[in-house]
Amino acid sequence: MFDFLSNKFSSIFSRLTGKGHLTEKNLQETLNFVTDALIEADVPYDLAQKFIASLKSEAIGKKVLSSVKPGEQFIKIVHDKLISFLGGRQELYSFQIPSVIMIMGLQGSGKTTSLAKIATFIQKEAAKKGKNRKILLASVDFYRPAAVEQLKLLADKCNCSFYRPDESDPITAAVKIHEYYKNQRFDLLLLDTAGRLHIDNQMLQELQAIDVHLEPRYKMLVLDAMTGQESLNVAKAFEQSVGITGALLTKMDSDSRGGTGFSFCYALKKPILFVGVGEKTDDIEPFRAERMADRILGMGDVVSLVEKAEEKIAKDEQESLYKSMMKGQITLDDFAKQMDMMGKIGSLGQLIKYIPGLGGQNISPEMVEKGESEMKKFRAIISSMTLKERKFPGILNGSRKKRIAVGAGVNLEDVNGLLKRFEESKQYVKLFKRFQRF
Repeated sequence: MFDFLSNKFSSIFSRLTGKGHLTEKNLQETLNFVTDALIEADVPYDLAQKFIASLKSEAIGKKVLSSVKPGEQFIKIVHDKLISFLGGRQELYSFQIPSVIMIMGLQGSGKTTSLAKIATFIQKEAAKKGKNRKILLASVDFYRPAAVEQLKLLADKCNCSFYRPDESDPITAAVKIHEYYKNQRFDLLLLDTAGRLHIDNQMLQELQAIDVHLEPRYKMLVLDAMTGQESLNVAKAFEQSVGITGALLTKMDSDSRGGTGFSFCYALKKPILFVGVGEKTDDIEPFRAERMADRILGMGDVVSLVEKAEEKIAKDEQESLYKSMMKGQITLDDFAKQMDMMGKIGSLGQLIKYIPGLGGQNISPEMVEKGESEMKKFRAIISSMTLKERKFPGILNGSRKKRIAVGAGVNLEDVNGLLKRFEESKQYVKLFKRFQRF
């Protein structure tokens, strides 16, 4: 997510950090680099120019050129402006009960899957408060083959109800679905609507009619982040014809350059509410401008990482590992649990983006793939050990290591590599225990 911008900004600002002073010349050079980065990221030229103009005005107004740490102060200004452009600071979005949520978007944008992701998110947030939401999923997308059947399968996955009327006309069907929603007293109705490969007047008229009959409280637009500037034209067409509450950006885990996310809020004055970060129904995140700004500038997002850990890892697993660390000693079983916990949170490539200092580094896909391959080997090696060997790795002599290597299907060097990493982890655990005393 925003990897391209993060890498670009990291290389630009590395030139400023630590400088004793900032001149008008190198400030202008920096602004030119930022302009180029935004345009390369598929941000429309006029928006890139507005962003740069606001940066320059702020930098001059705050007398950055004469400050003690001009580089750091300028980066702070960029950070604040990024937050503003991305929609400003906002609370976690919640939906009023009862409500109808109409999901709109072009065909191929991930609209149907996104609907299930939103339902999953609502269910999880309600569960945190000890509540259960009665959610109905339905579709009037009768143009795409198997679209309705796809939503039925997704409804089962996210523990929601599903309803399919007999009518084949989208508007009549929408009215029937709405009647069923009210009669059965559901908390929420999430309605999937038909899309097209491009903006189509018939599609917009159909959406307008559904909007009039159902009066949905929320109209969510699903946008494919891979489509770049074209997605802004799509968003403007939907806003002008039907009106939108906010957007959900899909495929933000892909190699999209982030221009859509950067531009949407400022261009349409509408919020990005969620981002899709994978294929599973729980691969959805609330969009928070300040956290995205942190990631773009390579500052990481530890808060989101902790939230993911709390959501994905059982409390008893966390407590068990914590107790081991408090003792100042961990076993290879604990080491394996650490790797398993990381796997539950996300792939190594995803985790890197949350860690301060790493998100903006030029870590190649090959390096990430090598790291993930190494972790798989380590798990296999530990699984090939006896309980005693995992608890007391000091007994591992040459013959034991050879047996383990054969059992795991790896080389002897891989076994030694694991033991080396394990010893390094033990040193960190000892430091952790020492800090807990203070």
